[in-house]
Amino acid sequence: MARIAIGGFHHETNCFVDSRTDFAYFASHRDRPPLVYGDDVVQWLTGTTFAIAGFMSDMNARHDLVPLLWTSGGAGAMVTRDAFERIVGSLVGRLSEAMPVDAVYLDLHGAMVTEDFEDGEGELLRRVRAVVGPHTPVAVSLDYHSNVTPQMVDFSDAMIAYRTYPHVDRVETGQFAAKAMEVLLSRGRPSGRALRKAPFLIPLNGQCTLVEPSKGVVELSRVAEEGLVNLSYLAGFPPSDLHWCGPSVVAHAWTQADAERAADEMLRAIVAEEANFAEVMVSPDEGVARAIEVSRTAKRPVVLADTQDNPGCGGTADATGLLKALVSADAQGAVVGFLCDAEAAKAAHAAGEGAKIQIALGGRSGPAGVTPFEATFTVTKLGDGKFNSDGAVSGGRKIDVGPMALLTLGGVSVVVTSKRLQAYDQAGFRHVGIEPSKQKILALKSTCHYRAEFEPIAQEVIVVLAPGYYLADPTLYPFKKLRAGVRLKPLGPTFSGPPNAPARLP
Repeated sequence: MARIAIGGFHHETNCFVDSRTDFAYFASHRDRPPLVYGDDVVQWLTGTTFAIAGFMSDMNARHDLVPLLWTSGGAGAMVTRDAFERIVGSLVGRLSEAMPVDAVYLDLHGAMVTEDFEDGEGELLRRVRAVVGPHTPVAVSLDYHSNVTPQMVDFSDAMIAYRTYPHVDRVETGQFAAKAMEVLLSRGRPSGRALRKAPFLIPLNGQCTLVEPSKGVVELSRVAEEGLVNLSYLAGFPPSDLHWCGPSVVAHAWTQADAERAADEMLRAIVAEEANFAEVMVSPDEGVARAIEVSRTAKRPVVLADTQDNPGCGGTADATGLLKALVSADAQGAVVGFLCDAEAAKAAHAAGEGAKIQIALGGRSGPAGVTPFEATFTVTKLGDGKFNSDGAVSGGRKIDVGPMALLTLGGVSVVVTSKRLQAYDQAGFRHVGIEPSKQKILALKSTCHYRAEFEPIAQEVIVVLAPGYYLADPTLYPFKKLRAGVRLKPLGPTFSGPPNAPARLP
């Protein structure tokens, strides 16, 4: 029986959002557990759909697990210095107190940027390695959207990535990490490791693993097979402005030759499909017109994906472009979810169900050109924002997004939350009396996760480009740190690079 320290620290950083993610945000209970320590890690995370839950379920009976801390800030603006140092300081301090340990497992994201470190996870792993020394295995699970860096690869011994987007395999990823950990405990740290970066960024809309080419790429992944500890594909998170942003292939193996061979083969498969990483998107007016036309005879909802205001990509979830298009077109039987506006929810609760309130809804957080939608709404239904999620992406979570309200204007209703919530689960709609399958049009603030729960009930899915902080076209981002020579999207223009850029990956 081994003594294994476990913990987690998640953040997916959109460097182009005009705010910061502070310690209080990590500490708060939202659509995921708050910052928890010690035994509370087990209490809060057991039975959830996070990777650490899968690792614990497979390893509890065989090993002594020592929980350190776990927290997730979801996706959002750059992490403050204070938040990073307090959380990492506590994790490393607890690890120091737990020594000696035989191994470390960390449930990370892989796309965290802080005020001090453009490679947040690399810095965390550097500090962990300094505590445990050169011989103790360190295994990590990573989000599919991780921007992997050389430092992350060097300081770890197994990197296991989600293989699905929508992320419906987080638990399985934790179980794969457990499988890799068993091999590391048996054989020690591997000597071979390789990192390969694709020569182009892939927009998130083109990363969906339900379809090719991403579906075929992730099927090449390996754990504890053919001389490998892992062969992992990570599609990257384009809104993170760092040198190593973009798709990665990572291999840890027992020999350097095996690591390099496996990584090179997978990279060739990715590069060969460059032209096929794409998704069709339309303007809000075009999308709404099509949805209204289809909904006239459809027996199932038409889904409009408000992809650029996705809180899962760092969006504020209060952009109003698609809402305005629906109202302007006199859409009927349409529901927008979830729009984050704590002030509007508070006003609705003060007025009560059945009341009419005149408010300026959403549009307070930017980006430029996004304005509130001013109208008189009927308060149709109220909720406290506390419910249990049950979908494939986020099932098993206790959700608390603050006071919620269903506001109606003509044929359009808006599900309002007080904290950001991506539309990856149907439970939030039912909380305010909406049965998603019975609506004519569902306008969802999500980029891909919605597909797991809503595509199966949809007559048609239409991806809409309304303004928001996530830009579906990476060529529009004002990168300052990205390495030179990278194409900003498949077959797109090449980034000339920042001044005084560090050397490229050999």
